[in-house]
Amino acid sequence: MALYARIITPIDLAHPDRMEKALDTAADLAKRYEVPLTLVGVTAPQPGAVAHTSAEYEEKLAAFARAEGDKRDVAMESRAVTTPDPVRDLHETLTREAEALGADLIVMASHVPGVRDHFLASNAGYVASHSAVSVFVVR
Repeated sequence: MALYARIITPIDLAHPDRMEKALDTAADLAKRYEVPLTLVGVTAPQPGAVAHTSAEYEEKLAAFARAEGDKRDVAMESRAVTTPDPVRDLHETLTREAEALGADLIVMASHVPGVRDHFLASNAGYVASHSAVSVFVVR
């Protein structure tokens, strides 16, 4: 029996360069335990910097998953979720998607902490505190 059944990794297509270490870690774990890896992207229905429509965002996320999977020699699936306010809804969306996909590990990128973090929780911190599954935060 594998240690994990499915891994998910939240992806910010506006800043893919900040996701490298988390993607490397998630891909390495997926290969090691021979489990599916799903990249989860959260977007708004309105046009944004990454895509003009939810459908276009979904296509870009799928292409990103294929390219990153090829680069890291692991199959990556994608799941695009549209929500009215991705910034506000991100935490709940990620925990809900982990449950819906049957994931038991979330590997997510963090950021370098700053003054703001003394007053507001980070996305990774919130997900780690409120998720029923294990969360591996990669800085």
